Amino acid sequence: MHSADRLARLFLLPLFLFVAAFFLLPLVRLVGVAGSGPNGLAEYLAILTNPRHLATLVATLLLSAAVTAATLAIGTVVSLFLARNRFRGRPLLVSLLTLPLAFPGVVVGFMIILLAGRQGLLSSLSVGLGMGRWVFAYSMAGLFAGYVYFSLPRVLVTLMAAVEKLDPALEEAARSLGAGRLAVLRDVTLPGIAPALMASGAIAFATAMGAFGTAFTLATRIDVLAMTIYTEFTLNANFATAAALSIALGLITWAVLALSRNLAGSGVAAAG
Repeated sequence: MHSADRLARLFLLPLFLFVAAFFLLPLVRLVGVAGSGPNGLAEYLAILTNPRHLATLVATLLLSAAVTAATLAIGTVVSLFLARNRFRGRPLLVSLLTLPLAFPGVVVGFMIILLAGRQGLLSSLSVGLGMGRWVFAYSMAGLFAGYVYFSLPRVLVTLMAAVEKLDPALEEAARSLGAGRLAVLRDVTLPGIAPALMASGAIAFATAMGAFGTAFTLATRIDVLAMTIYTEFTLNANFATAAALSIALGLITWAVLALSRNLAGSGVAAAG
C-alpha cells in the first residue's frame, strides 16, 4: 500500500467521527423525536394534514420561489454589467454590493424595519407627502425585501465569476452573423452561464426556505415554516411536530439542491 493511501486511510477515522457527531447523530435523534409524539409516525404527515402547516409550507415555497426569481434577475443584469465594464469606482461598487455578506439575518431584518417600519424612512416620507403612513416591514413584502437583500451578494459573486469566464469570442461571432443583443443574450450568454444560474438559484431558494433571523425580527404578521418550527418548539413544547416539520423542510431543500446539482452538472458552460 502506498504511503499516500495509508495517510488517506488514517484521516478516514477522524472524518467519520466528525460526520457522525455533527450530522448523523443529530439527524437520527431528530427522526426519532418526530416519531415519538402522540400521533406516532403519522406526525410525519402533519405538514400535509394540518391546514395551518400546509398553508405555511405553500407560503414559504411561494416566497422562496419569488426571492429566487428576483435575485437571479437582478444578479444577472448586475453581473453582466460589472463583468463587461471597467470604470472608476467599480471596486467600491462591488464591495458595497457584497456588503450584506457581513450581516446576519437579524441585522437585515432591523435594516428593513428602519427602511419600511412604522417609524422608518419610507413611512416618514409618505406622511410628509400626504400619502399616509407606508409600512410593509412586518409583512411578507418586508420579508421578501430582506431575503433579496440577503441573497443577492451570494448570487452576484457566483454569476460574476461565471460571466468573466465566458468566452467573448462566442458573442462576437454571434454578432458578426447578425444576431442582435437580445438574441446574443438568449442564445449565447444565458446558456453559457446556465450552470451558475442553477447553482446560485438553488442556494438562494434554500436560504429563503430556512432563513430564520430575518423572519424572527419581522415576525409580527409573518407565518413561514422556520417561524412555525420555532413556535412549535419553544412556545408549544411540541417537539414531535417541530422535528417533523424540520425534516420536511430539510428534505424539500435537499431535493432542490440535488436537482440543481444534477442539472448544472449536465450543462456545458461556454467558458474559455
